[in-house]
Amino acid sequence: MNAWLARQRYLIDYVLAAMARQKGRAIGLWVVYTLLVFVLASVMLFTHALRQESARVLQHAPEVVVQKLVAGRTDLIPPDYIEKMGRIRGVREKQLRLWGYYYDSVVKANYTFMVPSVAAPEPGTIMVGPAMARTRGIKAGDPIAFRNYAGTIISYQVAQVLPQPTELMSADLVLMSEQDFRSLFNFPEGYYTDIALTVANPKEVRNVATKVTEALPDSRPILREEILRTYASVFDWREGMVLAVLSGALLAFAILAWDKASGLSAQERREIGILKAVGWETGDVLRMKLWEGLLVSFTAFLAGYLLAYWHVFHAGGALFRPVLQGWAVLYPEFALRPEVDGLQLFTLLFFTVVPFTAAVLVPSWRAAITDPDAVMRA
Repeated sequence: MNAWLARQRYLIDYVLAAMARQKGRAIGLWVVYTLLVFVLASVMLFTHALRQESARVLQHAPEVVVQKLVAGRTDLIPPDYIEKMGRIRGVREKQLRLWGYYYDSVVKANYTFMVPSVAAPEPGTIMVGPAMARTRGIKAGDPIAFRNYAGTIISYQVAQVLPQPTELMSADLVLMSEQDFRSLFNFPEGYYTDIALTVANPKEVRNVATKVTEALPDSRPILREEILRTYASVFDWREGMVLAVLSGALLAFAILAWDKASGLSAQERREIGILKAVGWETGDVLRMKLWEGLLVSFTAFLAGYLLAYWHVFHAGGALFRPVLQGWAVLYPEFALRPEVDGLQLFTLLFFTVVPFTAAVLVPSWRAAITDPDAVMRA
């Protein structure tokens, strides 16, 4: 065992010395490799962290949201709609909700106005999200005015700016009383936006949705798991779009690997011929080249991945945040929780380290099995 370890150490020492003789080429190759891994890992880490963050945010969302449809479009919930639904077994709570979107021409952004189910602000006051407060330059105690759907300017006082840790889901949020909401949107009395259902048993969510559809044929139940799948699909699409844009980098790496696999330089072939002439076996040459490929690829992978980890979780993923995050005007400021997917890490490791290492071994094997004299004369 000690002899084997000593043999590997000697091989590594030789590889390092050989790379030092071609320092410029080795450093250039390592830097390109590191940057490629950095870019790919940054996109994967950022997307995976966003996916996990959205799942955490939505875990407290209602299991089922019921909307009323008219000609395939959403409509307001009429006063007797919840009575038509009747009592559905498994539903622990039914909540009529008031919420909607408001376009602010000042900052050219949409706000989400909502009436909270508990601790609603007093009439004439509102609570605003951190991103909205930052964009409009307002703070608690300041006045702010909106034009209602009747064309009248209504002024409100900002009672509170929602805390920054909630910014991912409250960036553009405006909380107000039911009276103010109906006045702003000219919302008819007794009507609501939708109905949120809380289901006691998570395994019965689909059965509850089926019963709602049977009781209310003009309704559309939306399940929380469907919302999660939609978010996941959106993030997957954005990840694919960024990777497609970066396909040039992937193509450059493929060309690099192909160039490495297509053959050795005259100096490298001569070096292998000399090693064979002084007594090295083919297996020794291949082990030496294997260490060369692993030292370059694995250290570059490790450096690129650690750099990507720092970029995403400590520098905010500045390079890809605007594309992957998705907000058009009101960008929330939040720190992503470090999330590493083992399968994703292994996949990236496999598709970056293994091809390059194999590309190093193939031409080396061809040179090692050739007569040393012929190799040195070539």
